Amino acid sequence: MGRFLLSRLLSAIPTVVIVTLMVFVLMRAIPGDPAALMLGDLAEPEQVAAMRAKMGHDQPLPMQYLLWIGDVLRGDFGHSIVNQEPILPLILTRFSVSATIVFAAVILAALVAVPAGMIAAWRQNRASDVAIVTAATLSLSIPSFWLGLMLLLVFGLWLNWLPIVGFVPVTREFWAGTVYLIMPVATLVLVESGSIARMARASTIEVARLDYITHARAKGLSERQVMWRHAFRNAFAPTWTLIGLILGSLLANIAVIETVFTIPGLGRLLIDSIYARDYPVVQGCLLFIALIYVAVNLLVDCVYPLLDPRVTA
Repeated sequence: MGRFLLSRLLSAIPTVVIVTLMVFVLMRAIPGDPAALMLGDLAEPEQVAAMRAKMGHDQPLPMQYLLWIGDVLRGDFGHSIVNQEPILPLILTRFSVSATIVFAAVILAALVAVPAGMIAAWRQNRASDVAIVTAATLSLSIPSFWLGLMLLLVFGLWLNWLPIVGFVPVTREFWAGTVYLIMPVATLVLVESGSIARMARASTIEVARLDYITHARAKGLSERQVMWRHAFRNAFAPTWTLIGLILGSLLANIAVIETVFTIPGLGRLLIDSIYARDYPVVQGCLLFIALIYVAVNLLVDCVYPLLDPRVTA
């Protein structure tokens, strides 16, 4: 297992290097001069040149990349053009909001969808299986932004049960913050449960056909014991991979949900920075999101051997 983990850690290094190169090249390909944007339209050419030199943009591109990576490794993502705030603390503050929503949604979706998928597999081709598969397919077919708007319309405007604007961090006021998170978390749970349930069902059906399951039944174990004591661990391993991919994807693509529910998360910061042409913040957000995605997938790979002992090399 140690060799497996070491190989995964080593394989993540070139991935991170490629990610940083892609972010750097992408930002340098955008038209416009960040130095001129920072100083405004009334700046003299000499002032713009001095600012470009201060930012290192007068250097060759390879040197610019090395200077930028050096700053990133020291935790310096630069400063925002719009408000001159340090970028990394701003990203971490917004990320804490996004992470709260995403982690809560993924955990709840897994708690609901994994047992549902396994029950559907164990009762294959029966009414409960058809109902679960139909619900999962419907879940996969609904766009998240549409579902979020419908929840706002029904529970916010018509029933007036939940707030439709504003946000309170759970770290400041737990119960008030929880109320603001109900609809965005419910939206993600309903959207993502379908894929998790289908994967859990497919992997359970595959495991149920193996010889050791037949042997467990032959020993006289009940179907519940066979499912939860013998089939769950091997059936959950592929589903765990999908959950990790969903987690990384949501952390990277939660901007839609944050826009619908006016939540000040990382995705909303990225969108606002793009509209404001705040290139340093955009660059920092893209890099941070990419690194989080790599870290989540690395964590999934490291946990996988605990679920499937066969994966050790």
